[in-house]
Amino acid sequence: MNILLVSPAYPETFWSFKHALRFVSKKAGQPPLGLLTVAALLPEDWQKRLVDLSLTGLGADDLQWADYVFVGGMSVQADSAREVIARCNEAGRKVVAGGPLFTARPDEFPGVDHLVLNEAEITLPLFLDDLRSGQPRKLYTTSDWADLSTTPLPLWELIDHRQYATMNVQYSRGCPYDCEFCDITVLYGRLPRTKTGAKVVAELNALYDMGWRSHVFFVDDNFIGNKNKLKNEVLPQIISWMEEKRHPFTLGTEASLNLSDDPELMDLMSRAGFEEVFVGIESPNAESLEECKKIPNKNRDLLGSVRTLQKAGLQVQAGFIVGFDHDPETIFETLIRFIKESGIVVAMVGLLNAPINSRLHRRLGKENRLLNTFSGNNTDFSMNFVPKMNSKVLLDGYRKILATIYSPKEYYKRVIEFLKNHETRQRHEVSLRFAHLKALSKSMLLLGVIGKERVYYWRLFFWTLIRRPRLFSTAITLAIYGFHFRRVFEQYIE
Repeated sequence: MNILLVSPAYPETFWSFKHALRFVSKKAGQPPLGLLTVAALLPEDWQKRLVDLSLTGLGADDLQWADYVFVGGMSVQADSAREVIARCNEAGRKVVAGGPLFTARPDEFPGVDHLVLNEAEITLPLFLDDLRSGQPRKLYTTSDWADLSTTPLPLWELIDHRQYATMNVQYSRGCPYDCEFCDITVLYGRLPRTKTGAKVVAELNALYDMGWRSHVFFVDDNFIGNKNKLKNEVLPQIISWMEEKRHPFTLGTEASLNLSDDPELMDLMSRAGFEEVFVGIESPNAESLEECKKIPNKNRDLLGSVRTLQKAGLQVQAGFIVGFDHDPETIFETLIRFIKESGIVVAMVGLLNAPINSRLHRRLGKENRLLNTFSGNNTDFSMNFVPKMNSKVLLDGYRKILATIYSPKEYYKRVIEFLKNHETRQRHEVSLRFAHLKALSKSMLLLGVIGKERVYYWRLFFWTLIRRPRLFSTAITLAIYGFHFRRVFEQYIE
């Protein structure tokens, strides 16, 4: 068999980092980890190619070569996935599709020949067995959860890692919390399933052997779902491996805000090389947190928790949402003030949307408030339901948040405030490379000479060199991020 694996393109979003990638001469943020794992589940003697449409186009020769085309992706990739499926249909190639997009919306893609849904460790072998017998079915699904000890190492040989800004690994699936607006528990369950510490180290070692020496992101939706295993097994093994290899990577992940309650866990993460963590704060409004059942954030000093994480050496990146039924019209000013006071530089503020199969989607369906299909991009000014707040007031308020927090004046002020208070515990051995000098020179030209932020850029540039020289690379990185965020939001604000 010749198997072509295709990762649909991502649109320009907050997390695409499209405008930041040009500074570091990379074409995409992260490789398609799901498809690389699926490739490793296929028979070894099958020929495999991977086409990542974030890097390149889908060639007619690739389609002609393929016996089957495997397509995977998330909701935000839906439009590109439809184009890929149409190309395959025109070329007479069979399409096998799976992943979160198709698991949530299987009826929307009639051009797919075989839907292999839910977790591939369970459903893909069933499809392969039927394929061998010559009787593959249209649909493969399961209500069981995969044992992650059976998950193979991703087939990294299918990509050129030099094209990506970050590599990624997965340690766990599932989240112990069940926030109303989230579909993670539908896709992966509430009981966190994890890999062993040895398996995690093996995945890091595979990246090391490939020649990777930069950032690695743990894609887990809640990295700390099983705190005891992290503290007693996984993090100690990562720390030992990092020390043995002289700290070749910096690490990042996503976690719930109650990480700030556990000094031992924060210390272990910092020692293991974690330098940033994305947390879902969602709202500074207590009634909205109660509405969406954001359990880890209720009855909590949110600002205090953020500062605790920052003092532990973790750069806090955070997600916020407006559009809850209990949001007052003062929420926009309240959120602007919270972001400013917290010193959270990377703050993703989105409009509330209801992912298919989430509890919010079911509730809004009963209330006859659902509209169009979920786009998967909650920063594009779209909503898939009728909000309780007046729509014009909501959109105007949302526009004001973005125009304020990503204006050069406010953004750079937050960067300096963050750098003042950041307790760096950097262990990663940074070697000066040509790519770093190239990124710096591009930032000096595009941000310091041409850009509207040039006054603020040079103020940050020299302030950091004089006051916090060890954080100079962080300062320039955040300046580049700010350029991307403004470019993404400006198209919507205008």
